Amino acid sequence: MTDPAETRPAAGQPERLAPGLARILAPNPSPMTFRGTNSYLLSCGADRAVIDPGPDDPAHLAALLGALQREGLTMILVTHAHRDHSALAPALARATGAPVLAFGNATAGRSAVMTRLAAAAPIGGGEGIDAGFTPDRCLADGEILPFGDGRIEALHTPGHMGNHLAFAWRDAIFTGDLVMGWASSLVSPPDGDLADFLRSCARLRARPETVLHPGHGPAIPDPAARIDTLLAHRHAREAQILDALARAPADLSGLTARVYEGTPPALWPAAARNLLAHLVELVRRELVLAEPALSATARFSLRQPEKSGSARKTPLAPPGGLG
Repeated sequence: MTDPAETRPAAGQPERLAPGLARILAPNPSPMTFRGTNSYLLSCGADRAVIDPGPDDPAHLAALLGALQREGLTMILVTHAHRDHSALAPALARATGAPVLAFGNATAGRSAVMTRLAAAAPIGGGEGIDAGFTPDRCLADGEILPFGDGRIEALHTPGHMGNHLAFAWRDAIFTGDLVMGWASSLVSPPDGDLADFLRSCARLRARPETVLHPGHGPAIPDPAARIDTLLAHRHAREAQILDALARAPADLSGLTARVYEGTPPALWPAAARNLLAHLVELVRRELVLAEPALSATARFSLRQPEKSGSARKTPLAPPGGLG
């Protein structure tokens, strides 16, 4: 069930990944979606499911319906309410009569920290949100969906987005945009939350499944190694931010230029959103100050050590073994 990085899948053409599992690439390549969105077709006995129908594109709808070959569709599962994953769900539901299942609407599952921040400060965000998305049924964390002679388990995995679900089936987890092999996930407040992201990654790392199927890019045959790499990347990014602020305070744009020096400026807007997610967490842990208040326009600086001679120390990793 591996998918080498050099593979160049063709949009709209079903690729058999394993018995009962096919992947259909949507025709929406971009710097944020890689070669396009992966839609997955699962089959077991008389049951059929699509995970992430993808963007609202007639050609992709035709490809999904063609892959079904007039067989019924039992359910449409959506990992999260970004348009490149969820927007085709209503049209696919109308064409097949299958219900749309997800954690909730575009703001469901948002952390309390991000809910308060969105209400109190100009924080931005909302990139690619499918604001009108409403599932036919909301899935609870850990809910089991009978599927053929087996089952699909819904796992609430916020971080990239509050309503993000992963789906475990057989020896695989379909990870949406939480864990990908070609890039790290965008965490953009208030829709994304870095502390949630770390917890969700830790949860998936502890699972027994042997392969991850992401929303973009190839399959990941060594989940633990990839998740460890992503977590190490976040630790390294935090260190860069603290080092940059040790040199001088900065606003978000200035800090982005420092931390992402050498990265094409066209990628800085997305990079800034990831930096903001780190800054929100650093402010929460009282390692960084935001003046006059935490927002996307704040001036950030290192918090000065307490009079006792040491700043409050809080580990990057939330409880859950990220140590």
